[in-house]
Amino acid sequence: MTPIKITDPETGSTAHILPELGFNCYQFRAMVDDQIIDVIDAHPEFQYGEQRPSSSGIPILFPFPNRIANARFQWEGVTYELPTDKTYHDNNGNAIHGFCLDQPWRVIAQEETFAIAQFQLSIDGKHLLKYWPGDIFIEVKYEVRGATLRADFRIGNPGHTSVPWGLGTHPYFKVPLSEQGSLQNCLIEAPATEEWVLENCLPTGEKIAIQKSHDLREGAWLDQLKADHVLSGLPEETDQYECLVMDEQGGLVISQDYDSLFSELVVFTPPNRNCVCLEPYTCVTNAINMTRKDVETGLRVLPPGSEIKTWIEIRAGKVIV
Repeated sequence: MTPIKITDPETGSTAHILPELGFNCYQFRAMVDDQIIDVIDAHPEFQYGEQRPSSSGIPILFPFPNRIANARFQWEGVTYELPTDKTYHDNNGNAIHGFCLDQPWRVIAQEETFAIAQFQLSIDGKHLLKYWPGDIFIEVKYEVRGATLRADFRIGNPGHTSVPWGLGTHPYFKVPLSEQGSLQNCLIEAPATEEWVLENCLPTGEKIAIQKSHDLREGAWLDQLKADHVLSGLPEETDQYECLVMDEQGGLVISQDYDSLFSELVVFTPPNRNCVCLEPYTCVTNAINMTRKDVETGLRVLPPGSEIKTWIEIRAGKVIV
């Protein structure tokens, strides 16, 4: 596989992306006052296609993030089943992480500071088209600006029927951020006030006030945080949200800002790895199977010929004392 490298010429910040493997941005090295901050965690063999595509970098989860229960759903009277040879499944038989994180994307534009690629079911995933209620595409533009990596998303419906969709990203943030840092001094912050009740990683449909062990509003030390939870209840009075990864010893911080279209946040601490995942989702896990429940899942339906745009920014900087 041939990675794409994009660079901010003024600072020297760089990002590497694999278009053949889900347009995954598996490396972002930000320059902060002449110091290189290695922001994203990836297995050394990832760029050679020798690791699970969801295990490194920034996997893009589309047209559904996380799980679909029993790899089956109904839409407008039609039952869809997602076989194991077409989509990834977890150990409980649930389809997981969408259609495009391991597929080749089409690069449609590239310059020094940015790259744009598309994945459309009817073009790039013809073998997957019959497993979704209609054709749909996602376009992503990655751009490096100073110490910021920005992702602009465009989701469109080129077909003649309305199509459901959800989007998530699964970034692996490397911790600590400095050689002198330690997990004991890395703090994670997020503004969620609620969480979904889960059974075997699937929401029951009930949301509760966030539990103390998952409450990140005042920060949680990473060495004490064990998480694989879907958080919600993000503030309604703002049009964007912010999560933080702070290395207090190194005096460094990573902020992830994102559009309020991403109403849910999965927090995951991968076992036996020095990283943390803060995953913005536009809908909750298994949203397409929860449409009959009296809860707001975030699942969206795109009318024919329409499109929607959203964005995420990951920025490295110094802790302001």
